[in-house]
Amino acid sequence: MGLPSVFIRLTGCPLRCRWCDTTYAFSGGKDMTPDEILAAVRRWPTRHVCVTGGEPLAQKRCPALLSALCDAGYEVCLETSGALAIDGVDTRVARIVDIKTPSSGEAEKNRWENLALLTPKDELKIVIANRADYDWACAKMAEHRLPTRCPVFLSPAHGLQSPVELAEWLLADGLDARFQLPLHKQLWGNMQGK
Repeated sequence: MGLPSVFIRLTGCPLRCRWCDTTYAFSGGKDMTPDEILAAVRRWPTRHVCVTGGEPLAQKRCPALLSALCDAGYEVCLETSGALAIDGVDTRVARIVDIKTPSSGEAEKNRWENLALLTPKDELKIVIANRADYDWACAKMAEHRLPTRCPVFLSPAHGLQSPVELAEWLLADGLDARFQLPLHKQLWGNMQGK
């Protein structure tokens, strides 16, 4: 968070989280070749690129795009829902994998086998919409020993969970997780294309 980045948002997502903040990414978009995407990325003065969605891995050519960005010398991360396999992702890419909580309505689609593939350069993100989500996340963190795999970030669902309350829960429990505010929301609200 806070690192100047170029975001590449791919269209489409097989999930329908109840509190999704990017429903505009479900459809539309603009077809671009990998070369066109690289040319667009080169216009920005940063070496960090984040490929996100929707669900980027729902696009068959996403792994090739990730590798092309790495080959071009970019530091690349992938934000993925955690519902699709990450084993085909280039090992140079930092994977930011969501774990869907019960309030998302998509918790049954978590692909738990992805956890074994995570390395310390990857991250897990858990969006919390209420105390039940938080308690569920704490149980999953313990069950799967998540903080031993990679950093774990807990983020309040925008407009549903008080950031202050979530921070207080984390502090009170001494949870081995990081607190994360959705910075793009703080800066630009719900604007697309920033």
